[in-house]
Amino acid sequence: MTKTIPAYQRIKNAILDNIHSGKWQAGNAISTEMALAKEFGVSRMTVNRALKELSEERVLERRQGSGTFVAQQQFNHTFVEVRNIAQDLKSANRDYQAQVVSKRILTAAMLDDELRRKFDINEVAVSSNTNADTTVMDDSTGADSSSDVAVLYEVKIIHFADGQPIQFEERWVDAQKVPEFIEQDFSVVNTSDYLIAKSPLERGSYTIRALAAPDEIAALLQIAPQSPTLVLRRQTYSAGRVLTFVKMWHAGDRYQFSGEL
Repeated sequence: MTKTIPAYQRIKNAILDNIHSGKWQAGNAISTEMALAKEFGVSRMTVNRALKELSEERVLERRQGSGTFVAQQQFNHTFVEVRNIAQDLKSANRDYQAQVVSKRILTAAMLDDELRRKFDINEVAVSSNTNADTTVMDDSTGADSSSDVAVLYEVKIIHFADGQPIQFEERWVDAQKVPEFIEQDFSVVNTSDYLIAKSPLERGSYTIRALAAPDEIAALLQIAPQSPTLVLRRQTYSAGRVLTFVKMWHAGDRYQFSGEL
């Protein structure tokens, strides 16, 4: 897969890396626009776009006449507490493993109605904005997708507890907000942890339903078709838009949700 990362996104990634590594801490001033433009060999307009987006995402705070600073509140806590199965199983001293079933790059034309609604994507509008920075190569087909825009990434992962499949994860992520997501090895990197590190979450919503397992899901979870499952559907937001939508299928006789009031 070949893909060009836009210059403004490279600057955003570098700033986030500096913050997460501790080089720039909460309240610290970051490099000036002029210094960043020189470092990355781009115009100040490109730098300004990166800083503007990070400010909208509440990562940075821009102060008139003073400069740009790491926002105080952003890295003291996560706005949305997103628990993941890897944390839960490891805290219970159970052996955890993840197996990636598939990874795909999706263009607007490939989306079903549910995904279009979730991410507010219009095929015509997206296609008209195609540019060189979003040229992709789809691993699943080997086809050159230079005439299409990668709008979403899709990953499917089986999560195991003590060698037994306990959750099947289907996840879709905004490709423009997190362009390097699809390149990660999700047998090692947890999807939720990676997204929280790369793009601050503001809020989220979820539903849990009991559903009979379709044949494909049953096979992946190694249960009988039509067996009961608990399905958690969750969407989280960053900068006012849906960042990721996920369906998590749990074998009903192996998993339960609990908490304290």
